[in-house]
Amino acid sequence: MKEGTVKFFNEAKGFGFVRETATNEEFFVHVSGLVDKVRENDAITFEVTQGRKGLNAVNVRLVNN
Repeated sequence: MKEGTVKFFNEAKGFGFVRETATNEEFFVHVSGLVDKVRENDAITFEVTQGRKGLNAVNVRLVNN
């Protein structure tokens, strides 16, 4: 599991971006990859998988939830 924060998430459109803490790398996240409801700046853990257009964050969970 990687640790990071939610950089941006548009609830209406169902997608956003997360940033990994260790590398500052950003990953796309779709609402289907969320375990918990997230908001901007939430601390999260996540996994990365290959999507159609690059790497996607999946199994996105809030820290301490």
